[in-house]
Amino acid sequence: MLVQEELIARTRRLCATDGRLDAALMYGSFAAGEGDAYSDIEFWLFFDPARLAEVDPREWCERVAPVRHLVLNEVGTYVAFFPGLVRGEFHFVATDAIAGVAHWPARGAAVERMVVKDRTGELTPVLEGLPDSAEEGDAEALCGRFANWLLLAHHVAARGELLRAWDALGAVQRHLLWLTRLHEGAVRHWLTPSRGAEGELSGPAYTALAEATAGAADVDRALAAAWRTGRALWRELGVPVPEELFGELDRALGQ
Repeated sequence: MLVQEELIARTRRLCATDGRLDAALMYGSFAAGEGDAYSDIEFWLFFDPARLAEVDPREWCERVAPVRHLVLNEVGTYVAFFPGLVRGEFHFVATDAIAGVAHWPARGAAVERMVVKDRTGELTPVLEGLPDSAEEGDAEALCGRFANWLLLAHHVAARGELLRAWDALGAVQRHLLWLTRLHEGAVRHWLTPSRGAEGELSGPAYTALAEATAGAADVDRALAAAWRTGRALWRELGVPVPEELFGELDRALGQ
């Protein structure tokens, strides 16, 4: 048994016995049946609003396993670092936050694998109302956003802000991944387009994407490779081409 599977079992038992908890769901790789030794464990915990203030996130996570460190991340999720370098993501919220689940783009897993506890009966129908997987994005919008990030990265690199350009290159690469997935019909992991890319994309597509990666000192070469791949995908997806912009980007990026 994987360490993560044991932690999931402990979390499920804790959810079952915590009288303050109205509902709980598991999401992510293990809920989708794709978890492995490198995956996180991920839960939403919906507490009785009158008792949420009683809940100490660190103490709760310590009841799952010893916590090496606990951090509240940039989106308000508590991340516990468990022994063995296993990450656990836990959302501690009130039961009325269940209504917000209805606005998720997709479930990503079967309802029966996600629901850990549903004492009030509110959570299950909300999950059942969600699509299993997210709809792919609009090709024209994605192409435009790709060009936006590409030009930003080019400008800051030309200014000499190589680390900022390298940071923007990450957004360029993400949009290239989405465009490539659209082109190849490989949209299963749409919300996290890099997930499983090695096995889901064709060899030539993967090679082209790899060429658009770089360290900070090599960002100009990566941007040129990104534009070469992106401009081809733009045309092949049948998106209207702003030819004057293409010409300027060709000259700027050495195409």
